[in-house]
Amino acid sequence: MQPLDFRDVQNALDALNLNIRVQEFNTSTATAQEAADSIGTELGSIVKSLMFMVNGEPIIALVSGDMKADQRKLADFFGVGKKKVKIAKYDECVELAGYEPGGVPPLGHRTPVPVYIDEKLSRFATVYAAGGSPHHIFPIAYAKLVEITGGKVIDMAG
Repeated sequence: MQPLDFRDVQNALDALNLNIRVQEFNTSTATAQEAADSIGTELGSIVKSLMFMVNGEPIIALVSGDMKADQRKLADFFGVGKKKVKIAKYDECVELAGYEPGGVPPLGHRTPVPVYIDEKLSRFATVYAAGGSPHHIFPIAYAKLVEITGGKVIDMAG
């Protein structure tokens, strides 16, 4: 199955009439640190989009670039054991979300995947999310990110 790309993310943004452009960088934006360096912003304002399988079901976890998703907190939130929370494999990311790891955006997924947003991301008025590839990012107001993803804001990072 072919991965989706930045054009699919741009189409999803355009469908919402957000007037937000996916930006391309010559440098890698695959990791939070690389993205922050490429943009010239604080590490924490980078949105890490991580796909987890929780008890066999996919979720997208949006976490600040300076934080780590805490699998124990996710397990507690979902009422499962920690061993039931696993980072998604490459093929699961592509099949379900549609994107390769390092480029998973918070929207525009191949199949509907529930989104959860760590509450600490709210420290930033504007955040920078993956744009469908390890060279694409888009800026978005934190409040708008919560709105357009329908994301549930929870405590999941440490």
